Amino acid sequence: MSMHFTGQLPLTPINRPERATIGHYSPNLNVTALGGGHGLYATLSALRLIAGEITAVVTVADDGGSSGVIRQEMDVIPPGDLRMALAALCDDTDWGRTWRDTMQHRFRTSTSNGEPGTLDNHALGNLLIVALWELLDDPIDGLAWAGALLGARGVVLPMSTTPMTISGTVLCSGENGTLTQRNVQGQAALAKVAADGRVSHIELAPKDAEATPQALEAIDTADWVVLGPGSWYTSVLPHLLLAEQRQALAQTPAKRCLVMNLQPSTTETVGMTAAEHLSVLHYYAPEFRIDLIIADPTVVTDDQRDEFCEAAEKLGATVVFSKVKDETRPNVHDPLRLAVAFSEAFDTIPS
Repeated sequence: MSMHFTGQLPLTPINRPERATIGHYSPNLNVTALGGGHGLYATLSALRLIAGEITAVVTVADDGGSSGVIRQEMDVIPPGDLRMALAALCDDTDWGRTWRDTMQHRFRTSTSNGEPGTLDNHALGNLLIVALWELLDDPIDGLAWAGALLGARGVVLPMSTTPMTISGTVLCSGENGTLTQRNVQGQAALAKVAADGRVSHIELAPKDAEATPQALEAIDTADWVVLGPGSWYTSVLPHLLLAEQRQALAQTPAKRCLVMNLQPSTTETVGMTAAEHLSVLHYYAPEFRIDLIIADPTVVTDDQRDEFCEAAEKLGATVVFSKVKDETRPNVHDPLRLAVAFSEAFDTIPS
């Protein structure tokens, strides 16, 4: 069955309330955000409050949970992070919240003997997206129709339409305190093993995978490109490991912004400082320059601030310390605070 997205919304909700803003909304501001998972969700939740044109470019190396099962059984790119990006772009209205929660809803099922059922832990949004892919035979068209159904305030694209695998080498403590190298295949496994060691190398396969042309165009035509926050090795760094996309990020006339995580030391980055996060990006993509770095003041301690600013300077970046943390959830970016930080920082460094 062959169908193609025409650019017109197939479904239009009746009397849908207009977008809620925070007084910084710029209808002509064009922003392309790159990442995956909860980090990209936070960025998009903030950007939809201030930017008129938003494109999300999403990693496609996830192999855990519902996405991992679907990817293995159906040979498609993992839909989970794409689903989260679509959900983040839903308006904060009854319509938007209903569709956001519907897309994020996970089934809880079990068999008669108490074992997990076939649909257990599958997100409805993942199944909807894959159904559209099968009907339309095109992942880009499928995501466009899903976005139209949700009334999403932006475009969601995979960084590649080729399912990718992430692998890495982790230095772990062995017997008698000696270091041993563990070669790990797969995003879920890498995140788990990294909690007991330190990632020393990472790569994507297939190495010759093509970047999504629409994503490259979005990077080239944006006013701002935003990278992060997110799992550093499995959500942020992969965007710089895909050769065509790394080149596009290095050559785009857009300004580039990096959003730091709220907690530098995570399961993937045990013991790493904020400055070392920047050094990792520079190591894998020395040609990639950054104009602006947004960091919550709590991310960099006073004794680490000089080191962090020096690492930022090597990337060409201006550092803006802004309170973007959610007061009730210390490891989550507050969308309103992050939106204000974006708006004020973008104004100080005009595109």
